[in-house]
Amino acid sequence: MGEFQNSDCVSSDGAASDGASSDGDLGASAAMKLVLATANPDKAREIAEILGTKFELIARPDHVGDVEETGETLLDNARLKAVALMEATGMAAVADDTGLEVVALDGAPGVYSQRYAGENATYSDNVKKLLEAMDGVEKGKRGARFRTVALVAYPGGSEVWAEGEVTGTISEAARGSNGFGYDPVFVPEEGDRTFAEMTAEEKNRLSHRSRAFTSLAAKL
Repeated sequence: MGEFQNSDCVSSDGAASDGASSDGDLGASAAMKLVLATANPDKAREIAEILGTKFELIARPDHVGDVEETGETLLDNARLKAVALMEATGMAAVADDTGLEVVALDGAPGVYSQRYAGENATYSDNVKKLLEAMDGVEKGKRGARFRTVALVAYPGGSEVWAEGEVTGTISEAARGSNGFGYDPVFVPEEGDRTFAEMTAEEKNRLSHRSRAFTSLAAKL
């Protein structure tokens, strides 16, 4: 999608880097290279912040388009994306899929979270539709959870995956200007602020994506 140049590394500030590790977290050890399936700059930056310098994230090549998410589960979609990038590059590739599951909506939007308001929906479109769907739902019945499945596909067919989740509630109105996606309406049970009212560091200590990628990293 053109946010990053082919073969550049994704740094935690969202910019391209030359792959040099900062402060040598691993001493003389080389960082593990992974092709990043997402071309969404918000997700790419967040994943890079979570994984740190132990991994060298290679931006998705410009010639590789979006992978159609036809799976019935988050694991299915994460696998589809990681395998597609692995096959296109011949390198180990990492992908994730995330769903927001709202109790009052019988688990919706779930696997369709990214396109809840339509195929070309923006973050604000999805948030607007969610708040409309939750209109009139009383405070004690606004429970929800975020789930992320993160997966690495290796040349040769092997894979490693991990899952992370965080429970909380859906706020009655959007609050905060940080983050992305449904962050302005999700309040984790550990506090009373939405993810969008937190700094990136605060969010990454609690989030579903952080838990999934931290668990995944420990397995690699």
